[in-house]
Amino acid sequence: MTLPKAHEWIQEMAPYVPGRSTVEGITEPVKLSSNESAFGASPKALEAFKATAGTLMRYPDANSEALREAIADIHKLDADKIMCGAGSDELLTLLIHTFAGPGDEVIYSQYGFMVYPVQTRAVGATGIAVPNKNWAADIDGILDAVTEDTKLVFIDNPNNPTGAYNTWAEIERLHAALPESVVLVLDAAYAECVTAQDYQAGEALVERANNVIMTRTFSKMYALAGLRVGWAYGAPGIIDVIGRVRMPFNVCVPGHPAAIEAVRDQNHLRASVAFNTKWRLWLADQLRALDLGVIDSQTNFILVEFPKGDKCALACNEFLTSRGYLVRALPPLPDHLRISLGTAEQNQGVIALIKEFLGS
Repeated sequence: MTLPKAHEWIQEMAPYVPGRSTVEGITEPVKLSSNESAFGASPKALEAFKATAGTLMRYPDANSEALREAIADIHKLDADKIMCGAGSDELLTLLIHTFAGPGDEVIYSQYGFMVYPVQTRAVGATGIAVPNKNWAADIDGILDAVTEDTKLVFIDNPNNPTGAYNTWAEIERLHAALPESVVLVLDAAYAECVTAQDYQAGEALVERANNVIMTRTFSKMYALAGLRVGWAYGAPGIIDVIGRVRMPFNVCVPGHPAAIEAVRDQNHLRASVAFNTKWRLWLADQLRALDLGVIDSQTNFILVEFPKGDKCALACNEFLTSRGYLVRALPPLPDHLRISLGTAEQNQGVIALIKEFLGS
């Protein structure tokens, strides 16, 4: 019997594996594996979410007009250049499916967000993984990799899973050297976490270029990961074409008002960022005091390098898991663990367990 057959490149793909959230025998593990917010969402956003209970039989606004206007108002942007999506993941996927296909090339960092290679492979395009430099994107390496077949360049800035970032001067230099036919995607999912003074998310470049788009999310510092709301700010020509393939009603009914109130509540955002900054510095200092390698982070997680031998990253991950603390093991970086920031108690708890594991 002949069965339906997918594209060969689809059959060869491995599915995306998210951060672990459960462990056998432990009812409520401490989840530090998915870069979620420990500070929580704005109370105003929570109230707006609850208020939608009686309208769940309705389709949401297909064009997210009120949300786009709220984002534009807070960030001083042109609402017509904004597109909302089911998390920034959807928008990144739309870009790949719109601009790339068999015979095309998509460039991204070797250690970068896994959506890029997964979706590049899904459309039959060729992914070009450029080794990182100082744990961030290697601008010169990316430029050297550009060919006449290059359609998209992805820069996750700051980088996931390393936490490192590229300065705004580096981003401008990259764009200036790219062919106008190549779309530069600035994935700024962690932009709200950044405290570095020489960083910009990308709005300024979008305003003056026709081949740039910036993506953002409400999943991190706004703490709405469960609602899947993201947005992009792009050149009109890019927004137009991805809008032609975007599914209607892609942002859910409760997602709209919750995100609107979240972006308007900048006082809560500032408190969330302050909490994140405080504990990011504390966690990094504590890990360095244990003689572990710590990558300087501008995100809400820390990438930690462990020694080889019996105190390696894999053994530490198993030790933490057995005690109900879930962090992220990274197959491409077998000597490292990525630890998301948690509550004060959770941050102190994971350090205590790592000390116990190391025998410190």
